[in-house]
Amino acid sequence: MINIIDKSKCCGCTACVQCCPKQCIVLKEDNEGFLYPEVNIEQCINCNLCTKVCPVIYPFKEKYPQKTYACINPNNEIRINSSSGGIFSLIAEKVIQNNGIVFGAIFDSQWQVIHSYTKDINSLYKFQGSKYVQSFIGDSYQKIKLLLENNTIVLFVGTPCQVSGLLHYLRKDYHNLITVDFSCHGVASPKVWSLYLNELCSKHCIEIHNIKHINFRDKQYSWTKFCFSIKYFNSKNNLIETFLEIHNNNIFMKGFLSNLYLRPSCYKCPTKNGRSQSDITIADYWGIQNIFPEMNDEKGVSLVLINTEKGKSFFPITQTIFRESNYENARQYNEGLKGCAITPENRESFFAKIDNSKSIISLVQKLYKPNIKKRIQRRIKKFINKLTSI
Repeated sequence: MINIIDKSKCCGCTACVQCCPKQCIVLKEDNEGFLYPEVNIEQCINCNLCTKVCPVIYPFKEKYPQKTYACINPNNEIRINSSSGGIFSLIAEKVIQNNGIVFGAIFDSQWQVIHSYTKDINSLYKFQGSKYVQSFIGDSYQKIKLLLENNTIVLFVGTPCQVSGLLHYLRKDYHNLITVDFSCHGVASPKVWSLYLNELCSKHCIEIHNIKHINFRDKQYSWTKFCFSIKYFNSKNNLIETFLEIHNNNIFMKGFLSNLYLRPSCYKCPTKNGRSQSDITIADYWGIQNIFPEMNDEKGVSLVLINTEKGKSFFPITQTIFRESNYENARQYNEGLKGCAITPENRESFFAKIDNSKSIISLVQKLYKPNIKKRIQRRIKKFINKLTSI
């Protein structure tokens, strides 16, 4: 049976919970805000299905992409509202046009991140854009299996560990399933996100129920100088207003990008770099100005990795503005494709203080980067490494 002792060995995909024939596994939230499976031993029949579907215990082998592309959605409105080049929408539209269903991450009514589904093209905007929080999968895998067995085309979009979790749960290949993951930095704690959002809204007199839209990658200034934004209704003046901060000034993004509150498994991810077995991987094509400068207009360019024959046959390449690329050229500029996030030295201290802190914003501000002594040591080490490599 599943027994989580080392939390870095659970990615939270919930495959074990959804496959249990006795429904004796439940998810419990720890002090960091992440969910972990807990088995009711009295009800367990020791079938070991929960361990057989675990992507951490039985990881897939690494897979090299078959094709690499730089792509742009020619619809500028969709592209601007997407994190990079707007490629997800093209894939999702094709699925829905073929009477399929799309599963992906959206915000719920309280602006927490959950996995949901749609068969309505007009609802795809909810699934657009990066959401840098671990989503709650719920019973998505169970629903997908039923749809697949009824010959419905299904597109599942998620983190590498969620895609791997789904494929482990299904335990067989389905011709009508398309899986898409992305170059993943890691997933932030839902608890930290909730505390931050509530404090930010209180500070700026924003009512949660008046929020209309949250965007972690707002391109108001540009693709590379993206912003965190909240659009909300201000009942005092009956206007829609916007809270906007460039990402390197926004405290939640600072903590996220410095790896301060990622899930423990993100520092030892067993599913990155082709090991999720997804059909397609999408990402930002960082460094596009060096590879294909003619494509760089600061509105966003997608890096698309075609990983399987199914992905190759399904991807609507002719509907995009594209250039075929070299994987290694693209990979050199994308940190998410190189390896796992590094555990920051202040992570343990951060979570030890989180429940007694009056301000999550102040706590992140204080701990998101190492102290001055450590920073000086790192710079010296980096300088010495450069000298020895000459």
